Amino acid sequence: MHGRCNLACRYCYLYEGPDHTWRARPAAASPGVLDRTAHRIGEHARTHGMTALSLVLHGGEPLLAGVDTLARFTGLVRRQVPDDCTVHATVQTNATLLTERRLTVLARHAIRVGISLDGGLPEHNTSRTDRAGRPSWPAAARGARLIAEHCPQAYAGILTVVDPTTDPVELYESLLALRPPALDLLLPHGNWSAPPPHLDGSGTPYGDWLCAVFDRWWQAGRRETRVRLFEECLALLLGLPAATESLGLAPFDAVVVETDGSIEQVDSLKSCYEGAARTGLDVFRDRFDEVLRHPGVAARQAGAAALAARCRACPLLSVCGGGHYAHRYRAGHGFANPSVYCADLQHFIRHVARSLAGVAAVPAAVPVPTAPVPAVPVPAVPTASEGGVP
Repeated sequence: MHGRCNLACRYCYLYEGPDHTWRARPAAASPGVLDRTAHRIGEHARTHGMTALSLVLHGGEPLLAGVDTLARFTGLVRRQVPDDCTVHATVQTNATLLTERRLTVLARHAIRVGISLDGGLPEHNTSRTDRAGRPSWPAAARGARLIAEHCPQAYAGILTVVDPTTDPVELYESLLALRPPALDLLLPHGNWSAPPPHLDGSGTPYGDWLCAVFDRWWQAGRRETRVRLFEECLALLLGLPAATESLGLAPFDAVVVETDGSIEQVDSLKSCYEGAARTGLDVFRDRFDEVLRHPGVAARQAGAAALAARCRACPLLSVCGGGHYAHRYRAGHGFANPSVYCADLQHFIRHVARSLAGVAAVPAAVPVPTAPVPAVPVPAVPTASEGGVP
């Protein structure tokens, strides 16, 4: 919806990473691009008899496009799809521009709001500053509290990127104070050629952090909030489907339309190298089905066959699925590698499996359980888009 952001987060893979294609694109999607995109979505839904789809209004900061533009475009998409097709619309925002009036408009048009924060305290968000270097936390906290208090029916949840230097339980509980209906915990985008911070091969800092939060969430014994990563790991351990790119072998099921109408793969690939998400397609010339012919997309539809031999031989394959596609990249070798987070993911999955099985330990050589364990109740699996919206 908008290709610029009012913040300058120091770790942003989109604006601080290796891909600079955003610089040559319009700041905002034009009415012509939005009209044609809505047409292509409707065309795709009719062709495939879809009864539901996820529409993620993304950025940059999508609220820079104007809340009325977001509402008009969502309405246009809903008019283009068949009458029996439900459009689940979400806007993913940094929350600094949320106001009561904007939330009212979004709620009236059934657009749910996901917000991005690094935690629920000022010290968690020191990397999230505006372009003048001023902290974004006061405005973001105000926006988060506004939606929780005045518009909870439109609250989709909070997306947080894991920082293993923070206290995991403190950070989790600080987010609970903002009353999110769901949390999405994402590993920072990194790969073998550009490793994520604090990952030097000497331990499993991200896995340890996730295990600590999982234990706090699991032991609470009540539904404080949904945590997408945890629910989907549990589902996969039980042999159920899960809708995430972080785990499992589900095929690629999302595309991005950029502000100029270009059709691209998901923008997490931009953390790998310049042009990694490019397909050469656009909404003016091409149907969305054409994306399936792109080699990068075809590889992601192939499931285990596209993974490294080490991944295919791993007993955790059906749960881990090789991890996030972007995290497998190595310059000169492409994406047929284990995740740069391989050790962390193994540690986390085995830890969740032990909790699910209700046993004290699972030896490292023993595969995690993949059959249902009836005695342990498992929360329902959330549906979500690749964009990280809970």
